[in-house]
Amino acid sequence: MRHYENLVIVKPTLTAEEIQNSVAAVEEIITANGGEIATTNAMGMRKLAYPINKNERGYYHVVYYSVAPSSISEIERRFRINEDLLRFVTIKYDTNREIKAWNQLVDKMKKSASTPAKEEAPAEAVAEAQEAPVEAAAE
Repeated sequence: MRHYENLVIVKPTLTAEEIQNSVAAVEEIITANGGEIATTNAMGMRKLAYPINKNERGYYHVVYYSVAPSSISEIERRFRINEDLLRFVTIKYDTNREIKAWNQLVDKMKKSASTPAKEEAPAEAVAEAQEAPVEAAAE
């Protein structure tokens, strides 16, 4: 089994639920062809470098997985058939150096998914904290 990464761009005209269904379909295609998904990264809605089918934006989703090389052609064929996908790219990690980088990316994604996001302090509290030393110095 080799290590791969797939970046798919889903149409922005779909609802949030339809986008999630499309992403689930992408992951289902991979697992149906014998792939083992290591982790995923939902990058969210982003502006495209150039319009694709009159779409200025797209929903980016990255999937890191391992699969037999013979299955890649079937996975890509099914991606081409899926009309919800604007573009996709498959990256193969072949050398030991690349596999080490793939493992580091997977570990990084797993850590970022497991740690809760930091809660930002309210803007008013930050402003008050910055003004307090200024008032004390003025007295």
